[in-house]
Amino acid sequence: MKLYTYFRSSAAYRVRIALNLKGLSYEAVPVHLLRDGGVQRSAAYRAVNPSALLPSLEIDDGSGAGTATITQSLAIIEYLDETHPGVPLLPQGALARARTRELALLVACDIHPLCNLRVLQHLAATFQVDESARNDWYRHWVREGLDAFERHLAHPGHADVAPGQFCVGDAPSMADCCLVPQVFNARRFALDVAAWPLIEAIDARCAQLPAFQAAQPGAQPDAE
Repeated sequence: MKLYTYFRSSAAYRVRIALNLKGLSYEAVPVHLLRDGGVQRSAAYRAVNPSALLPSLEIDDGSGAGTATITQSLAIIEYLDETHPGVPLLPQGALARARTRELALLVACDIHPLCNLRVLQHLAATFQVDESARNDWYRHWVREGLDAFERHLAHPGHADVAPGQFCVGDAPSMADCCLVPQVFNARRFALDVAAWPLIEAIDARCAQLPAFQAAQPGAQPDAE
């Protein structure tokens, strides 16, 4: 497998965690999001992913038909879960699986799109928003999203989907794969994670696991 990644891409970070939790080896292909106007915008990378976004996972399914490329972090994680089920990232039971997707999507759909690099760049280029104001924008939407995530953890609505050691029960799931990179970014933008004690506790437990440690931005070959 070949993962097109960038050390600080939170979406790629999610997939790195998932690959590591499943014990899958992969070749990391760095795609620098800032250098030369953004390598992701190059014709060469658009041939890999027409959306010009990260991550992309290139796979050979063993059918003899050649390689295939999957984009979108959650689609990649669900593919990995279906093809390598030994360490499940979606729990047993329809309700628990829905809960896991709910929390993962809260990060991937409610927080991340508003704080993505291309949004911040558009604010600067089109509306002349300075760095301080862009950082305020970023912190506002991360705070809103993590406030909601914390409330969901505190009020799961059913015992079968309650957090345990991790977001859903006592094993890491796709929800944790999404939460940890978002917490990393919250800290990078000087948000006090102590404001969300349930999130902070789960993040601390994840930080003890080698799969999460190896996926951290600072541990990547392209880290700066």
